[in-house]
Amino acid sequence: MKRREFIKNTTASAALLALPSLPLMSFATNNIKHLTILHTNDVHSHIDPFPATDARNANMGGVSRRASLIETIRKENSNVLLLDAGDVFQGTPYFNYFGGELEFKLMSMMKYDLCTMGNHDFDNGIDGFYSQLHNASFDFVSANYDFKNTVLNTIVKPYKIFNKNGIKIGVFGLGIAFEGLVDKKNYKETVYLNPIEISQEMTRILKQEQKCDLIICLSHLGYEYKKEENKISDLKLAALTKDIDLIIGGHTHTFLDKPTVVKNLDGKDVLVNQVGCYGINLGRIDFYFDNDKSKSHQARSIIV
Repeated sequence: MKRREFIKNTTASAALLALPSLPLMSFATNNIKHLTILHTNDVHSHIDPFPATDARNANMGGVSRRASLIETIRKENSNVLLLDAGDVFQGTPYFNYFGGELEFKLMSMMKYDLCTMGNHDFDNGIDGFYSQLHNASFDFVSANYDFKNTVLNTIVKPYKIFNKNGIKIGVFGLGIAFEGLVDKKNYKETVYLNPIEISQEMTRILKQEQKCDLIICLSHLGYEYKKEENKISDLKLAALTKDIDLIIGGHTHTFLDKPTVVKNLDGKDVLVNQVGCYGINLGRIDFYFDNDKSKSHQARSIIV
């Protein structure tokens, strides 16, 4: 299989047509710092575009097209973070045959910066996931999965901090409860911890101790559960915590054209975003930081 061709065989012109332009801003005059967050979720081993005969997603998606979009965006702004909210695995024969090798290698070629774990990332067991990590040049974060007695102990960290042009960004991960989703033999001694309590601890560390300018949660909790009022979702997480600026979600395959804005415990805005599934969309959120680190944003979902 010529894996490199997945990246190379695409046209830059198509990517440019698909990417909306940003308004011109005088960065030099106002000393505004521009950070671009790109994100995916629930790609589920969809490497190729959907065929032209597909009833719902004809000719959409595909790793090569996503790679071209990402490359185009990086050319216009060097301060980019590329993130994924989990469920990289399971959904096409690529996973059945290669066990996640191809997914991780292609994500590495696209230069993903960070990923969290979804429930389907345990489908080959925690040992199967571990066996593919050497193919990933990026890290994984999960704060509410305690891996202490597993092979992932010390490998999957609770959070990671990035510095982009003087902007300090803290990113932590959250995973969904295993019950009813993951067989005990697949997650072994992994312990699930309360995501609300863990989030408060993460934001305390990232905001107060580490002095981050932007805090992002990579969540695989799910966007919303109208019929299960007690189940923690991204919308509930945003409302019941503080100091999270952006929640990038997954699991529920929710297609949002732009982020939902939720008021947190302090009455401040939290952006909650998710871009569906199968690599059909690429999420883009542009943050602009003034001299005093106050920020504004623009956001959109880009069809791949």
